[in-house]
Amino acid sequence: MPRTLTPDTLESATVPSFYFVGVTTGSSSIRTVFPAWAESLGLGEVELVGIDLPLHAPADQYRRVVSFLKDDALSMGALVTTHKIDLFHAARDLFDEIDPLAELMNEVSCLSKRDGRFRAHAKDPISSGLALDAFLPAGYFAEAPTDVIVFGAGGSAIAIDWYLSRPGRGADRPARIVVTNRSGARLDTLRDIHEAASAGTPLEAVLAPTAADNDAVLRTASRRAVVVNATGLGKDAPGSPLSDDVVFPEHAVVWDLNYRGDLLFLDQARAAEKARSLQVEDGWIYFIHGWTQVIAEVFNVTIPTSGPLFDELSAKAGRTRA
Repeated sequence: MPRTLTPDTLESATVPSFYFVGVTTGSSSIRTVFPAWAESLGLGEVELVGIDLPLHAPADQYRRVVSFLKDDALSMGALVTTHKIDLFHAARDLFDEIDPLAELMNEVSCLSKRDGRFRAHAKDPISSGLALDAFLPAGYFAEAPTDVIVFGAGGSAIAIDWYLSRPGRGADRPARIVVTNRSGARLDTLRDIHEAASAGTPLEAVLAPTAADNDAVLRTASRRAVVVNATGLGKDAPGSPLSDDVVFPEHAVVWDLNYRGDLLFLDQARAAEKARSLQVEDGWIYFIHGWTQVIAEVFNVTIPTSGPLFDELSAKAGRTRA
């Protein structure tokens, strides 16, 4: 049975170990997926271990976890979810190297070791982009002025904003990106990063403490809008950022970053799927790209983002899905 630790129960690894830092790691599909992937990738004997922390945990708990991962000889690295921003802010001084995207995003989703140095990486801008490209056709935003509406201003929202607003995308960028959040501090961080990245896409950061506020934002969205639940509601906490009175834009692409949990947001979208001609996507492909990007970094292996090996890994993951 895969182990789950907390900041109070950390113990030295006895075999090479790879960690998953989250809120409810025991429920993740990676528990059964990782052993199958490790076999395909030839990783040898390696154990996947979860580390659970509460949402917005105290800084000393993040520092305890990061110090343990840095100093423990057989701890190879970790994927960080939910805590990407809080952990980075609490433990930034403990890293020997911080990659440019982690510096820009002020978050960390991957911890690795190389040549005796402990490194922080932001992989979400890459994995979220790969996921978007998997279900949005090339040139989607160039076809007509199209909004992106993101509920939640955490690390995933920042990554999506960065990926879609890059000047290198040319005309294939949203008409505007609107991000809502229940508190203002994360919105301030989002604005700062958007400006630092020299993004050419208009950003609207909206304080929206209630579901009704989010419903109102969505009513302003364009036809074909891409609508994203990046709040964690449905996985890390119950509920949805939207009320049951929500009206989705016609022909919208509705994406929940979650693939497990009560998934109320997905239920709301699926209930309107036919009437509003929606394309509804869950977080499964995001899960696969997110994990494979981190595994490649931690174990210093090449994992292509398409082709026979990626298809094999996807198929093995799919067989574990309920």
